[in-house]
Amino acid sequence: MNYEDRDTYGIYKQSNSGPNGPDTSTGPGPDIMGADTLVGNDVINRDGDNLGDIKEIMLDMRTGKVDYAVLAFGGFLSMGEKLFAVPWNALSLDTKNKCFTLDVSKDRLSKAPGFDKNKWPNMADQAWANEIHSYYGTKS
Repeated sequence: MNYEDRDTYGIYKQSNSGPNGPDTSTGPGPDIMGADTLVGNDVINRDGDNLGDIKEIMLDMRTGKVDYAVLAFGGFLSMGEKLFAVPWNALSLDTKNKCFTLDVSKDRLSKAPGFDKNKWPNMADQAWANEIHSYYGTKS
């Protein structure tokens, strides 16, 4: 399921879509989008490999900015899957394929710092944030 499928208000479905995606001169997308429409979107890498899907979008309540997307990778029917906090600025929205792109291989993602759904890290901890940003080559 992608953001157009979860668009209950019809804000991303443009009647005048062309071959390059929706007409961005009307409506809020793709520069400004509803968070609830992005949860559940697939994430692929540049090779087209499926890396999982977005389970949650984490907001910094002090600054009001999006810090991380929680990506679920591996497992089967949520059993054995590992969660990863991916810096928001490491993701690119692919409006043509209606998914996110993350520039890492499956192997590199499997070795990334991750966590279990029952034991989340303290995402406000600066040392933890530095480790995550360093791994993905982003700036906090």
